[in-house]
Amino acid sequence: RMIENVIGLMAMPFAIATNFLINGREYLVPMVIEEPSVVAAASNGARMCRSKGGIFAMCMDSIMIGQVQVVGLRDPYHARMEVLARKEEIAEKANEKDPILVKLGGGVKDIGAKVIDTPRGKMLIVELYVDCKDAMGANAVNTMAEAVAPLIERITGGRVLLRIISNLAVRRLARAWVTVDKEVVGGEEVVDAIVDAWAFAAADPFRAATHNKGIMNGVIAVALATCNDHRALEAGAHAYAALGGYYKPLSTWEKNEDGDLVGTLEMPMAVGIVGGATRVHPVARIALKILGVKTARELAEVMVAVGLAQNLAALRALATEGIQRGHMKLHARNIAISVGARGELVDLVVQRMVEEGVIRMDRAKEILEELLRTRKTS
Repeated sequence: RMIENVIGLMAMPFAIATNFLINGREYLVPMVIEEPSVVAAASNGARMCRSKGGIFAMCMDSIMIGQVQVVGLRDPYHARMEVLARKEEIAEKANEKDPILVKLGGGVKDIGAKVIDTPRGKMLIVELYVDCKDAMGANAVNTMAEAVAPLIERITGGRVLLRIISNLAVRRLARAWVTVDKEVVGGEEVVDAIVDAWAFAAADPFRAATHNKGIMNGVIAVALATCNDHRALEAGAHAYAALGGYYKPLSTWEKNEDGDLVGTLEMPMAVGIVGGATRVHPVARIALKILGVKTARELAEVMVAVGLAQNLAALRALATEGIQRGHMKLHARNIAISVGARGELVDLVVQRMVEEGVIRMDRAKEILEELLRTRKTS
């Protein structure tokens, strides 16, 4: 009943990442993901982050932006001033659509307006800044944007086209920071290597894309577990990474005067714990119960902390033995299963491949056939 034309269900692994100490509190973090090594890496990164008191995180208020596009204006700059002069009236009209949200202290908190140059000429964009409280807020914001469209047309004399939320949630940023003891990561030489790995991403968008993908491995896995809109999070994160006109890493890593590693991560984090699939899906409810978060802000803080720990683990692996060593060992299980191994045979096939250093499907099939022949003759 959640979507249309359903013919079945597709299950994904539900796992728990451990070792997370965030703002002085211990968390068990549910993650849903198909990729091997992500949960292990997140747990390992969280373990390293404990060395100096854990990860610290904060999140801004739950403000989402709704945009109303106005075209066909003779003087868009004058229309902008007219909108700003009557923004209280526009906000009141929008808030009529969600009295419960307003009662909880949310709703439209301000109205903005800007004139943009486009290939089709100048357009006026009216923006609603909506405090969504513990919801992600897409439905509320879209409803409000549609509700104010006729009023904005009367005020401006123009024609409203799009009325839609923006997933670039710059007023709903989450930030995490951590100091990691240099000995925990392997010494000052490894600290320098990690900082150099970050510098590569800072200077090269091709590397930055993969750097940020690693961060999102953790963030999206928690979003899936809690049934938050991972597509909106992904879009917002990458748009934020390119906000200055150049695509850059979402995190920053540097060495402090003691030689320890210092990392920060800042990104939009539009997540909720009420509304949508979060409260409909039984597994999402279990995930939130495991996490023990009480507000959307707390969930955002956990998720940005997971992204930072994930990034640390990936950079340390890349800067030392390489990322494939641990990843391929875990990937070997998928290969063993894909060639037909079951039960204890999975572990036996994996063990042989790892010992040989050959983790390929053809070799897994050969090992499995050999083990099955041995069993038949014994």
